[in-house]
Amino acid sequence: MNGQRAVYLPIFKAGADSNTIKIVDGVRATLKKLYDVPSALKTDVVFDQSRFVKTAIETLIHEGGIGLLLTCLMILIFLRSTRATLAVFFSIPLSLLTTFFVLKLTGSSINSMVLGGLALALSRLIDNSVVVLENIFRHLEGGEVPEVAAEKGGQEVALPVLAGTLTTVVVFFPVTMLYGVSRFLFSALALAVVISLFASYFVALTVVPLFCARFIKSHHGDTVHESAQGEYAVAAAISKKPGFGARFNASFTRGFDGMLRRYDALVQGVLGAPRKVLAVSGIVFVLSLFLFPLLGLSFFPRTDAGQFVINFKAPSGTKLTDTEAEAAKIEGIVRGIVSKHDMGLTLTNIGVDPGFSALFTPNSAMHTGFTQVALSEDHDVSSYTYIDEVKKALAEQMPELQTFFSSGSLVDGVLNMGAPAPIDIRVAGNDMIADYNTAQSIAGKVRQITGVADVYIPQDIDYPSLRIAIDRTRADELGLTEKEIVSNVITALTSNQMIAPSIWIDPKSGNNYFLTVQYKEGQVKSLEDLKAIPLHGINITAPTRLDMVADIQQFEAPTEMDHTQIRRLVDIYVRPQKESLNRITDQINKIVADANPPHGIDVTLTGSVNSMNASFRSFAIGLTLSVLLLFLILVAQFRSFIDPFIISWHFLQESPVSSSLSCSGVRR
Repeated sequence: MNGQRAVYLPIFKAGADSNTIKIVDGVRATLKKLYDVPSALKTDVVFDQSRFVKTAIETLIHEGGIGLLLTCLMILIFLRSTRATLAVFFSIPLSLLTTFFVLKLTGSSINSMVLGGLALALSRLIDNSVVVLENIFRHLEGGEVPEVAAEKGGQEVALPVLAGTLTTVVVFFPVTMLYGVSRFLFSALALAVVISLFASYFVALTVVPLFCARFIKSHHGDTVHESAQGEYAVAAAISKKPGFGARFNASFTRGFDGMLRRYDALVQGVLGAPRKVLAVSGIVFVLSLFLFPLLGLSFFPRTDAGQFVINFKAPSGTKLTDTEAEAAKIEGIVRGIVSKHDMGLTLTNIGVDPGFSALFTPNSAMHTGFTQVALSEDHDVSSYTYIDEVKKALAEQMPELQTFFSSGSLVDGVLNMGAPAPIDIRVAGNDMIADYNTAQSIAGKVRQITGVADVYIPQDIDYPSLRIAIDRTRADELGLTEKEIVSNVITALTSNQMIAPSIWIDPKSGNNYFLTVQYKEGQVKSLEDLKAIPLHGINITAPTRLDMVADIQQFEAPTEMDHTQIRRLVDIYVRPQKESLNRITDQINKIVADANPPHGIDVTLTGSVNSMNASFRSFAIGLTLSVLLLFLILVAQFRSFIDPFIISWHFLQESPVSSSLSCSGVRR
C-alpha cells in the first residue's frame, strides 16, 4: 500500500440485511482498540464502500432540504401565510416517516436505490399537500369557517389528487417488466417512490386539513388571515404600513400579473393559428425521430467512482520479485500523473497464494496483479481522465505488460455480474488450446473497433509448470498410493489445510481458525529440493523420496481453468471508451458471427450488455402498458377521450429533448 508491503484484509458483509455503515464504523472502532499491535505497524481502513451510502443520504438530505425550503418560500409568497407554509413543511417528514415504516414492514432496507427513489419523489410529495391546501384556502377566502373549509377542500380534490398520484405510480409499472439485475436494482427505487406517493396522499387528505382546521383562521375571524385578499387588501396594507413584506408582495403581484398578461397573449396567439402550431410541432416531432439513431445506449449512467483499478500481466513465468518491481513502476507512473491534491492512496496486490485466499483475488499466477488507485474525495480531475492518461503512459513506458482498466465502482460490479467489464466474449469448448487460439483471433479483431479502450484475456495457457508423473508399480512396491504421494507434496509446498484440515474454535469470539502443518518457508527452493521431499504412508516399507516413485517433467499449463456448464472457457473482456455500448456490440456481434470457430467451440457475447438489451425489450413492453393505464386513468378522471389524448400527445412532443441530448453528446 502506497509503495510499502502490507497485509490486506478484505471484509464482506453477511446478507443483504446487514448495515454497511454500522459494519464499517464497527471496523474502525475495533482498529482503535488493537492495543497489542506494535507501534511500528499502522492499520487503516481503505476503499470504504460505506461512503457511497453516506453520500446518498447526504444528497437526499441536501436536495430534500433545498426542495422543502423553495416550496415553503413559494407558498409563503403566493398564499402569504406562515401557518399554511408550516402545514406543507410538516407534510414531507411525515410522508417520509410513513414510507420508512412501510418499508420496514415489507422487510426492505434503506439503500442507495431507495434513497434515490425518495429523492426522485420529493417534489411529488409536496404537490398533493399544496393542491389540498390551495383548495382549502379557496373556501376560506369565500368566508367559510376553517372546519367546513378544511372538510370541503379535502373532499373536493380527493379523487383528482388520487388520479394524479396514480398517474405517477403507473409510470413506474415498467420496472416490474425489467429483467435480471436491473429488476433487483430498480425495484427498490420504484417501491420507494410508490410508497412515498401514497403516503403523501394519505398525509395530504388527513394531516393538512386537520392542521388548517385547527391552526388557520378565516379572515372573517379574530385572527386576520395572512392570505392574499386581493389587490385591494394588498394596497390597503401598503397604505397603512408599507413595510418590507408589503412592498415585496405588491411588487411580486405586479410582476406576476404582468407575466399572466403575457402568457394570455401567447395563448391567444397560439389559438389564433392552430394549424400552423400543429404543423410546426408535428414537423419537429418527425425530425426528432430521425435523430434518435444518433443516441447511444448504455445500461447505467457512467459516474465518477473516485477510484480505478489497473489489472496487469507480465510475461508468463515472471518471478514474484520481478512482478513486484513492475508493480512499483506502475505505482510510480500513477503518482507521476495523478496530482498530489487528487491522490488518495494506491493498493497493489500481486501473485496468488494457494488456498482459500485465492477466492478473493483476480490474480491467477505470480506474474499477474492489480493496482487500486483511490482519489481524494474532493478530486478535481475525473477518474476516467486519469485512466486514459495512465493507460497511454503504461503503453509507452512498459510495453511488455498487458493491462486492463476498470472503474472499481460498486455499481459497475453489480451490473457486470462481478466481471470487470460490461462486455464479456466467452469462447467455450473442450480443447483449451483451441479455445485460447480462437479467443486471441477474436480479440485481435475487436481491438480494431473504434471506441474500444481495452481488450483483455485473463487466462494464460503457457505458464511454466512441473508435472509429477507417478510410477504406480514402483509406488505400490514401496507401499504408497497416488493419494498419499500427492498429499505429501501438497503439504510440503503449501500445507495440509486442503488435505486434512483441523479447525480450532475461539471460545471467546466463536470464530473458526485453521490449524495447519507445513514446511518452513523457503525449504523447497530448487528442483532437487522438490525431488528430495520425503514421503510417508501407512504401509510404507522403507524411507522414500519423491524421485524414487515419480518423474518430474517441465511443461506449459493454464494459469486458471474457468468453466460454464462444465465446459472450459476463455474470457475476452472489452471496455468501451465512452458510455455507449450499442455501437460497439453491433460490430462485436458481426465479428463473432464471422469468426467461424472450429467444431465444438461456441462463442457467445455476455456481460451487462445482454442484461441491457433484455431489460430494454421488457421495459418497452412495460412502458406501453403504463401509457395505456395512464390513458385509462385520465379517461376515468375527465370522462372524455379528447382531453387524455391531448395530454398523451404532449408526451410525444417531449422527444425533441432527447434529440437535443444526442446532438450535445450526452450519450456518446
